[in-house]
Amino acid sequence: MTMDKVFLYDTTLRDGAQGEGISFSDTGKVRFARLLDDFGIDYIEGGFAGSNPRDRRFFEDIRKEQLTHARVTAFGSTRRVDVDAKDDPQLAGLLAADTEWVTIYGKSWLMHVRDVLRTTADNNVQMIADTVGFLKAAGRQVFFDAEHFFDGYKDDPAYALRALGAAVREGAAGVVLCDTNGGSLPHQVFEVTRQVCAAFPGVQVGIHTHDDSGLAVANSLEGVRAGARQVQGCVNGYGERTGNANIVSVIPSLELKMGFRCVGEEKLRKLREVSLVTDDLANQRPDPRQPFVGRSAFSHKAGAHVNAIQKNPKTFEHIDPEQVGNQRHVLVSELSGNANVMMKAAELGTDVSSLDKETTRAILEEVKRRENKGYSYESADGSFKILLQKVLKKHTPFFELEGFRVIVEKRGRDEPCLSEATIKVKVNGETELTAGEGHGPVDALNAALRQALTRFYPEIEDITLTDYRVRILDPQEATRAVTRVLIESGDGVRQWGTVGVSENIIEASWQALSDSVEYKLYEDRVK
Repeated sequence: MTMDKVFLYDTTLRDGAQGEGISFSDTGKVRFARLLDDFGIDYIEGGFAGSNPRDRRFFEDIRKEQLTHARVTAFGSTRRVDVDAKDDPQLAGLLAADTEWVTIYGKSWLMHVRDVLRTTADNNVQMIADTVGFLKAAGRQVFFDAEHFFDGYKDDPAYALRALGAAVREGAAGVVLCDTNGGSLPHQVFEVTRQVCAAFPGVQVGIHTHDDSGLAVANSLEGVRAGARQVQGCVNGYGERTGNANIVSVIPSLELKMGFRCVGEEKLRKLREVSLVTDDLANQRPDPRQPFVGRSAFSHKAGAHVNAIQKNPKTFEHIDPEQVGNQRHVLVSELSGNANVMMKAAELGTDVSSLDKETTRAILEEVKRRENKGYSYESADGSFKILLQKVLKKHTPFFELEGFRVIVEKRGRDEPCLSEATIKVKVNGETELTAGEGHGPVDALNAALRQALTRFYPEIEDITLTDYRVRILDPQEATRAVTRVLIESGDGVRQWGTVGVSENIIEASWQALSDSVEYKLYEDRVK
C-alpha cells in the first residue's frame, strides 16, 4: 500500500457543463467552487476564459472569494495555426482571467493534426511549445492536456510523446493524458501511462478519461496505478456525451481501496453531501444507484442479505457507508424476512426490543398482503412507518376524512382545464369543510387538504411535495387499470416517501397525500 498524494482536478464547470442538460448559474458556479474548496479538491477548472462572457464573469467573481485550498485554473487551447501566441486573442483571454494556473489542450493524434487543424505535424508541435512558453513567460503555471492522447499513441507513439515533450521542454508543470473519445480499455491505459511516466521522470502525469465505454473510473484508477498523480474528472460524472470520469467514485476508490491520499478521512465523510449539493446547483435529480453516494448504494432488500448484514455488515457492504457520508437502508417488500422488518423498524426510530416474533411476522404478512394489491414500500418510508404503527395498534389519526369531491372543468378547446376540490375532515371532533384550486386535480386536492388542516396544524405549511410519480400496474386493463402513486415530500429537515394504490388515480393520490401529512405530524410529535 502507498500513501502517495494524488492531486484532484475538477473540470465540472467546463467539461461537465458541456453535458446535455447541465447548466450552472453565475452564483451557482461560485457556490460550487466554495463547496469543492471546502471538500479538499486541489484544482478547479473554471471554464474557457477566452471564449465566452459567462466564464469570464466567473473568473471575475471567484477573485473576490477567499479560497483556502483549491487553485482555480483557466482553460484554453494552443495558439491558432497561423497566429503568433502574443497576438492570439484566446491566449489574451487566458491571461485576463488572472489565475496563477492555466490548462491548455493541444493535439497529440496525427489524424486530428491533418483533418482538424489542417496543418503539419511539425507546426502542431511548435504551436504547443509556443503556447506553453508564452504563458510561462507571463508568469503562469501550465498544465498541458494532450487531447486524444491514447488514440494518438496507438496510431504513432513517437509523435504522441513528441507532443508531450514540447510542453515539458517549455516548462509545463504537468502533462495530462486524455482519453477524449472514451474508447480505451483499462489495460491499454495502464500500459501507455506507464511508458509515459518512464519517458518523463520527475514530471507530474495526469489522467483525463471519458465514459463512452463505461470505463472512465476504471481507466482513471489504472492511470494512477501506472504512475499518474493527477486525476481529472467531474462530480457525478457530468460531461459531454456519456460523461467524464466520476470523481465521486474515483476519490473513495483511491483513498479507501488503493491507499492514496486525496482529501483525507474526515473530508471524505462529506462526499455524499458534495454529490447532492452539486445535483441541486445543476438542477439534476440525484441518481439513487450511483456508487458510494446513491441512496441505493447501501440498500438491502433480500431477507438473506439483511439477516447477514445484521450479523456482520461486511458480508454485503464493501465499505462502511458512513465513510462516504452515506447510510444503510433496509427495504421492505415481498422478498423480505423478519430481519428486514426489525432493521427497518429500528431505522425509522421504532423501539424494536418489544417486538416479538409473532408481532414481527404480523407486520411482514401485512406488508406482503398490501404489496399483493400493488403497494410498494421501498421508496415509501413514510407510509411504512404509519403502517407499522397501525399494526402495532399505536396509531392515532390526526384527522378523519368525511369526504372529498374533485371537479375538472374544460370550457373551450383552447382554454386550460380548471381543477377544484372540496374536502371535509374532522379534527378532534370538529368538522372543517374547505375548497382549493390547483393546476390539476391532485394539486387542487392538496390545496384543499392544507386549507382544512392549517388551522389545527400550522406546521404542515412546511411540507413541500418534491416529486409525484404514477405507475400503471396492469396496463392490459387500459383505463380500468390499478394505479400506484408515489409522492416524495420534505420539510427542510427530512425527506420521506408515501404511496397510494387504487383503480382511481385521485384516490391513490389521496392515500399518498394523507400519509405524507400524517407522517409529518407524527414525527413532529415524537420529536
